[in-house]
Amino acid sequence: MDEKTRRAVLGTGIAAAGSGLLAACGSSGPRPRAEGPDGVDGNAMGAPARPGAPADDTPARYVSPHGPEVAATERRRGPGPVRTFRLTATATTLDIGARKVTSWAYEDQVPGREIRVTAGDTIALSLANNLPQPTTLHWHGIRLRNDMDGVPGVTQRAIKTGAAFDYRFTAFYPGTYWIHPHSGVQLDRGLYAPLIVEDPKEPLTYDKEWIVVLDDWLDGVGGRTPDKEFERLNAGKGGASGHAMDDGSMDDDGKRGATATAKPTATAKAKATPTAKATARKKAAPMESRLLGGHAGDVSYPYYLVNGRSPESPQVFRAKRGDRVRIRIINAGGDTAFRVALGGHRMTVTHTDGYPVVPAKTDALLLGMGERYDVLVTVKDGVFPLAVIAEGKGRSAMAVLRTRGKRPVKFPRPKELDGELLTADRLKAAEDVRLTPKEPDRIIRMRLTGSMRRWDWAINGRPYDPSQRYPVRQGERVRITFINGTDMWHPVHLHGHTFALPDGGPRKDTTVLLPHHKVNVDLDADNPGLWMVHCHNVYHSESGMMTILGYQT
Repeated sequence: MDEKTRRAVLGTGIAAAGSGLLAACGSSGPRPRAEGPDGVDGNAMGAPARPGAPADDTPARYVSPHGPEVAATERRRGPGPVRTFRLTATATTLDIGARKVTSWAYEDQVPGREIRVTAGDTIALSLANNLPQPTTLHWHGIRLRNDMDGVPGVTQRAIKTGAAFDYRFTAFYPGTYWIHPHSGVQLDRGLYAPLIVEDPKEPLTYDKEWIVVLDDWLDGVGGRTPDKEFERLNAGKGGASGHAMDDGSMDDDGKRGATATAKPTATAKAKATPTAKATARKKAAPMESRLLGGHAGDVSYPYYLVNGRSPESPQVFRAKRGDRVRIRIINAGGDTAFRVALGGHRMTVTHTDGYPVVPAKTDALLLGMGERYDVLVTVKDGVFPLAVIAEGKGRSAMAVLRTRGKRPVKFPRPKELDGELLTADRLKAAEDVRLTPKEPDRIIRMRLTGSMRRWDWAINGRPYDPSQRYPVRQGERVRITFINGTDMWHPVHLHGHTFALPDGGPRKDTTVLLPHHKVNVDLDADNPGLWMVHCHNVYHSESGMMTILGYQT
């Protein structure tokens, strides 16, 4: 897609995507390359080929996040009016409705205050780190310059305690996005905020806008923290990308320095036995969902929140009868899919993950972690629950839509929660954002592997290693075949790009992959750099279900 306009591409649909690793149709033209990670051959970042590799095996070189290719792409986007923001990440006390908790947050509130700009603006945000751990800021879903992506040890050095980092990039594509750390399991604290990029040529008409951020919460409750939860689940193994394994060092190509990896201690090795891990998790309550194909999650949370509030003290959104309201829904949870419905109303879905779709009506939505949906509703007169179910976990949250009155209301379960349910695979991309039909130049196979018993989450059987990359080249049409070889669902997220779901499906950056299912997604390699691909269950990604898509020079 041309960087200058998101609405300039017209097409009848994306190239047909089959269920396997398909070659180009017909007998003429080159076959697409089916690729594995360069790490298999030890070629990442120009390292020497592994012993036994072919003698003519040329070491791969990759575009640096700080290289001229990245800067040139940003120049083509063009600088816009500068919008300046300041954020401080700090330990604080938060009121979540049911109780007050100690946690970490941006500017002492959860969610953090909304960041709102217009497409084409330049965002200049300074993040000050007052946390006891290093941190970064990731701009989830934004197609931004690579060196601003916020991945420690890959695109930037982690921001040390007491230090700050200045993020600056052009926000070129309108949509509903959000920000969160990409360090350890910090995402499962209060460190998140909505990011709205407005369309200067907005085609929708509406009277009001309601941003709804969903979250699962355990931090500061009964002595629990995300780090302790990860230790329980991981039974003493070190994390794949967290602060304990990343001192922030990085060379000019985005490769970690030699001090970045810590060897596990003897105690940690002893704790990591299957027996110990099974014991550590034996008290976990069963969490099952037919919609998610079985096991719904690994963590039972004491609270589920809508806009930082538990259902005991929900947020109230006020409107007038007949108002047309745009609701931007963001799942900022760490381990929970949410089912969402507005009592007494049907919703019209207009966007997912920031990109427009052919409008579709539904009673309810299912959102995996990291997904976003924009919907329109025409408000009826009365008081209505925005009902949120923690899918498969037997708990709920809510907010309230009111046109009149102030008295508290007890709501029965809205029938819409059990009505028509819409998921992304039932949507079609709006015509002006569909990919131009084209056969893939390259096919990459990513199999999600691991098990709940061994807690060995990985991609293609290899836990995260920042030197391992899946190569692509600028200008290619790339097909990624995601295969879920596990017994659990995974929301898979790609940084810095959107991909198209099969058969004219929506443009997405996060897709839900059910157990033992697969999906082919197509993308245009038009944003050079080193880009993460990972499960957006923060405990899965931190244990190893991450890898990198790397542009070759």
